[in-house]
Amino acid sequence: MKSIEELKAIKAKMADKVAVRSSTGDTRIVVGMATCGIAAGARPVLNAFVEGVTAAGLVDTVTVTQTGCIGICQYEPVVEVYEKDKEKVTYVKMTADRAKEVIEKHIKGGEVVTEYTIGAAKI
Repeated sequence: MKSIEELKAIKAKMADKVAVRSSTGDTRIVVGMATCGIAAGARPVLNAFVEGVTAAGLVDTVTVTQTGCIGICQYEPVVEVYEKDKEKVTYVKMTADRAKEVIEKHIKGGEVVTEYTIGAAKI
């Protein structure tokens, strides 16, 4: 960065992503971003959720956030979906493509993508 204008341009470019992460909707998508999650590829997963929620126009109803260790490192990247008056859904071994599918089927369509959940994982 060489000027305050460059900093303002970066801020404007990132404004929609920050808004998604801090909305107060009834649905929360939480991506595990501890060292184990990042090493397993959680950053592209987080970005896919942020971009997907924004593109779908769900910024007012869906919050995308990150957290530290969820405690099941062997299943990283891990994503937890919290919806008002429903049980938490834990998705494991997530990828950016799977995140897009979860947005379409679960977040928009209301249907849990069971093959990506911890219950479907071979433990």
